[in-house]
Amino acid sequence: MSHVHVLQHPLVSHHLCQLRDKRTRPSEFRSAVSRLAMLIGVRATDDLPTQPITIPTPVAEAPCHELATDIGIVPVLRAGLGMVDPLLDLIPDASVWHLGLYRNEQTAEPVGYYDKLPKKGAPNVALILDPMLATGGSIDMVVRRLMRWGVEDIRVLSIIASQAGLDRVAKDFPHVKLFVAAVDPSLNEQAFIVPGLGDAGDRIFDTPQND
Repeated sequence: MSHVHVLQHPLVSHHLCQLRDKRTRPSEFRSAVSRLAMLIGVRATDDLPTQPITIPTPVAEAPCHELATDIGIVPVLRAGLGMVDPLLDLIPDASVWHLGLYRNEQTAEPVGYYDKLPKKGAPNVALILDPMLATGGSIDMVVRRLMRWGVEDIRVLSIIASQAGLDRVAKDFPHVKLFVAAVDPSLNEQAFIVPGLGDAGDRIFDTPQND
């Protein structure tokens, strides 16, 4: 799985510890998500193409490089919204496109409910944002939708992935690059990542957990 990248960094480990802790308050949880998204975003974009330019500084002309590709940020509603702002801090000129999915609690399968991607104008690079890659079903739907749209370079940014979900996406889409902060070993009977961190969307937005 050469396109699977698991971050190894002391700051990643530190912020993951706070994120997993059930005692972490929603405001602190959101901050930890943002910091991890920033760290993952830097790693996921370290090979983007650039082009040379020369710019005037207050002292003299300086050779520089600027991005030479169109980038689209695609958060998976709703939890993916918690990762958008740090990515826009890194790439202010990126466009943001939303795809809405919810999880059928009986089957654990994703159900699409929102799709406003235009027929034309696909970016060269799409960064899918979803904090949790559990079964891989949601990412499967989003990747296929982006491929139909015409995106050639698709990258998935998740904070925690299950091994099974990661294996599924890597097998079905060997051209897609996956960037995660941690890989957890299993899923429980409700298809939640174990040990995971619970429901990322509920913890980001401080909404009640379903009983």
